[in-house]
Amino acid sequence: MSEEIKVLVVDDEERFRTTLGKLLTAKGMSVSLADGGVQALEILRQQRHDVVLLDVKMPGMTGQQTLQEIKKIDPEVEVIILTGHASVDIAAEMIAHGGADYLLKPYPMDELLDIINIAYDRRKASLGS
Repeated sequence: MSEEIKVLVVDDEERFRTTLGKLLTAKGMSVSLADGGVQALEILRQQRHDVVLLDVKMPGMTGQQTLQEIKKIDPEVEVIILTGHASVDIAAEMIAHGGADYLLKPYPMDELLDIINIAYDRRKASLGS
């Protein structure tokens, strides 16, 4: 990978968020961490990211609300839903609102890395770079 992928991890579970952040950083990615929707939106207003890993169930703003606001800030950002709460209805809603993938925790790290790279390639293609 020649360019550094900028990933934002949004999850209210601190241990999961920080562990995933460390694993992605070790794979050469630039990682930002947010404990919920409000913090994620603040980060995205300040700095462009390529991929967002977004939880669904969080206090305050839900993943669905956060996704809609993320897409207002950057319609081309790739948002991967990574949650421990399976729901066909929520998955369908989030994909309809611009979510790229809907994955259940725990998700195999090698496969998650592949999905992040595919999402990054899609973003680059959509931006024409």
